[in-house]
Amino acid sequence: MRRHTGGRPAPSAARRFGGTELLLALATVGALLAGLATWWINRPDEAPAAGDCAPTKLLEPPCGAWWGAYVPYAKNGSLTDAVHSFEKKIGRRLDLVYTYHDMSNTPRDGVLLTPDERELGKDRMLMLAWESTVWTEPHHKNYTERQLGWSKVAAGDYDRTIIDPQAERIKAYGKTVFFSFDQESDFRTPAAGTPAQFVAAYRHVHDRFEQLGVKNVVWVWTVSGYLGHEKLMKELYPGDAYVDWIGMDQYNYYLCHRSTNWLDFRSSQQPSYTWLRENISRTKPLMMAEFSTAPDPADPGRQKDWYEQIPKAAPHLPGVKAMVQWDSPVPGPDCDLRADHGPALQGYRTAGEAPYFHQPLPAEVR
Repeated sequence: MRRHTGGRPAPSAARRFGGTELLLALATVGALLAGLATWWINRPDEAPAAGDCAPTKLLEPPCGAWWGAYVPYAKNGSLTDAVHSFEKKIGRRLDLVYTYHDMSNTPRDGVLLTPDERELGKDRMLMLAWESTVWTEPHHKNYTERQLGWSKVAAGDYDRTIIDPQAERIKAYGKTVFFSFDQESDFRTPAAGTPAQFVAAYRHVHDRFEQLGVKNVVWVWTVSGYLGHEKLMKELYPGDAYVDWIGMDQYNYYLCHRSTNWLDFRSSQQPSYTWLRENISRTKPLMMAEFSTAPDPADPGRQKDWYEQIPKAAPHLPGVKAMVQWDSPVPGPDCDLRADHGPALQGYRTAGEAPYFHQPLPAEVR
């Protein structure tokens, strides 16, 4: 932290004051300097001392937010190589690595905590998203899948064959992980079932983990945050007793979704943040479980500016305790949401240098 240093008054100024007047003037200056120092210490873009910022049992950083990303597998099939390559580009280690799994129970995508995840988890936190589907292509390529159905999950049809083995694997891992069951559930109904069936399925998975003694899971309920789904998101909430964090996936899609409105970072996040705070929970930590910006082909520098706004905007979203970049294209023109090249990388790298996103990690991954 930078320190403010004052200067001594010039001799000519000192001679203009008598003893009492000089003491009063010095006292006034001292008070002003103390106030300025207090303001500087509490600047939102400066991180307090690490001793005061240790994360909670539920992995909430009190003084800032985690800096994370979803990074696709490398061409050689290695997630570890992909994450290391991304980190080299952005000039820092990620706090949190976000991965996705299906319920195939196969080594390719259905085994929670792969060897790569275990390796990455040595000095990073892990966020595991588990979908009640079986992907028909590796790593969900082209987003093709077969639904297992929330009603069957809730009824326990997959306990012995799928849920229990993965729960035991997480338990054996030992370190605390973020865990999200069927993220963006508001876009999974009605294909996977009704909102009531989702709530029953989520609660069943949660309770099954507890019955098996899995204590190292932080439960994240993740919705898109799309404000055309207000009623639906309320119906999908499993309840405070089942949720530790709330996740939302909001983007500046711009031309990617044929929108003509460019949303700066805060404009892309604030409406959903405010709605979740007012309608779901005012106190639970929030995670931007996915966020990113599409490019503006007419102004490539716009992506850089979008990311560079984040450190100043973050304190205005104080409940957000983790920000996870989605670093992958999605289908469609102008839909390259990556921040690993070009102006987007410049802005993302700058944002990641902010003290707000350099918080002390849990002891188990330091």
